[in-house]
Amino acid sequence: MKIHAILFVILTAIGCSQDALNGEIASANSTGYQAEGVTIIKEGYGGFSANLENGDRFGRDHDLVGDVNGDGTADFVVGARSDDDGEVDAGAVYIVFMNKDGSVKSNQKISMTEGGFSESLNAGNFFGYGVAGIGDYDADGIPDIAVSAPVPPNHSLYIIHLNADGTVKNFVKNRNIIANGLSAIGDINEDGRIDVVACNPGSDEGGTDRGAISILYLNADSQVELTKSTTISSTQGGFGLGLEDGDQFGGREVAMLGDLDGDGNKELAVGAFMSNQGKGAIWILSLDKDSHQVLSKIKLTEGMNGFTDKLVEGVNPNGTYGANLGHAMASAGDIDGDGIPDLITGANQQYEGWAYILYLNADKTIKSFDRINANEGGFNLNLAAEERFSRSISYGGDVKGDGSFAINIGGGAGGTGTLYTLYLRAK
Repeated sequence: MKIHAILFVILTAIGCSQDALNGEIASANSTGYQAEGVTIIKEGYGGFSANLENGDRFGRDHDLVGDVNGDGTADFVVGARSDDDGEVDAGAVYIVFMNKDGSVKSNQKISMTEGGFSESLNAGNFFGYGVAGIGDYDADGIPDIAVSAPVPPNHSLYIIHLNADGTVKNFVKNRNIIANGLSAIGDINEDGRIDVVACNPGSDEGGTDRGAISILYLNADSQVELTKSTTISSTQGGFGLGLEDGDQFGGREVAMLGDLDGDGNKELAVGAFMSNQGKGAIWILSLDKDSHQVLSKIKLTEGMNGFTDKLVEGVNPNGTYGANLGHAMASAGDIDGDGIPDLITGANQQYEGWAYILYLNADKTIKSFDRINANEGGFNLNLAAEERFSRSISYGGDVKGDGSFAINIGGGAGGTGTLYTLYLRAK
């Protein structure tokens, strides 16, 4: 029985209600936004149809791509890293074309057998574990994507140049890169191309499973310039002390927040979802504007720097342990209108999975936060007990063209996978 259930039984026995229990777990939501609905995208829902199979892990990662088909509406890329086209768990990605009302117009699959992807993946390669929209890399007017396949012997990063119908025009394979998470972070070296971060939470740099991230810069031919990359870990990139064995720094995604404190150096949020006995944590790193190494850092976790929620401990049904705060994250700009960018993250093992909007201060601490889950946030979500809601997060932009913005949140663990597209309006 889960800790939450045990507490409920005890408190009920002494006359406390469920509302009282929730009050013990965390303070009330800040509600710095207006909820405007949700689109559920999975097999047979939201206009999406793709013959997904149980365990495909659709929604394991996702990102905003841009307007691929030229219809005036931005489109998404969604990974399904355990798809079995060609080989068991070889993986796949979907280009999901959106309608203005938030539903899916159509989709195009890219795998070993579909979408013009002429590549041989190995069994268990997990192509689509990480995906990122990277803008128009080949200057043909159509946005492109980066996709990772992190499992050896074919551990590679693919830069895929798309056709307007979502099929593969051509691709560049960058070998020997492990990215269990992948994030686009904008053009931080100012060379006219979007840069990406490869997350390697299983890295043993400095200790077992301490984790690492690599900021990757690509040239005009879509090739990673490895000699120029910046790796940040216990032993590199100026991070210094703070990580412990098993922390899995890097998580599945990072989030570029921009310059929070106005000192000319940008802040990058990086998760360490297995730190603190699995409760999880987030590190806000201030990066030198030239070298992109760490100038300073601050840790956000239970009881530190403004995060007041109680995070669960103990073994989860899937064999992991703890709440896993910081497993995934994305930046959505300044939601509460105070002039400081905010961070969307989650604790996907906190009961059914809880997403958080963290409203940040200029000093990188948390001013307040909102929770989004089965009972809070204003979206009336019907989530399964082991949904693992918030196991992946991405910013979807103004899909509807009405000033609202979309946040994509992955769930559906145990099934084919689900993408929840939440529509919010900043207050």
